Amino acid sequence: MAGRVKVASKFRLVVPAGKATPQPPVGSALGQRGLKLMDFCKDFNAQTAHLVENTPIPCQVTAMTDRTFTFQWFQPHTSFFLKRAAGLEKGSQRPGHATVGRVTVQHIYEIAALKKQDFEKKGKEISMQTLCRSIAGSARSMGIAVYNPDEEARAHEASAGAGAGGDDGVGEGAGAET
Repeated sequence: MAGRVKVASKFRLVVPAGKATPQPPVGSALGQRGLKLMDFCKDFNAQTAHLVENTPIPCQVTAMTDRTFTFQWFQPHTSFFLKRAAGLEKGSQRPGHATVGRVTVQHIYEIAALKKQDFEKKGKEISMQTLCRSIAGSARSMGIAVYNPDEEARAHEASAGAGAGGDDGVGEGAGAET
């Protein structure tokens, strides 16, 4: 155990994809622990270069006692994906009372597929159904409605088909019994 380096600290950062610089928040978090800023910035930017610019990327940094470090980045928070899918700047001020946007079940599934990668990185198992339900709950708590476009189309067709037949005598029967 003499040659083994101990963990000094673990901390989390949120850094824009491909935009890590020695300025805060990266500089202050790494600098106070005596870690090499430029090494982190180069590695982080190289690993996140394929992502959309300025996407907020959560990152966990593990600092060792010999001033080396490792880091692992994760997918953006669920709220980021939901706001982007709904085309919103922010969620509802009154969730449960006011709906500010809508996302499809397909959006929920795509977000779940991305977020599942984070669970796999951590070595945890989670079913897609559980993850989708969790994301749908997050959407509702932000004031974003989740809908299935196929069900909406069927409901629209059914209401259009019922209205095409006319009145069907519903209004006439009420006056005839008196």
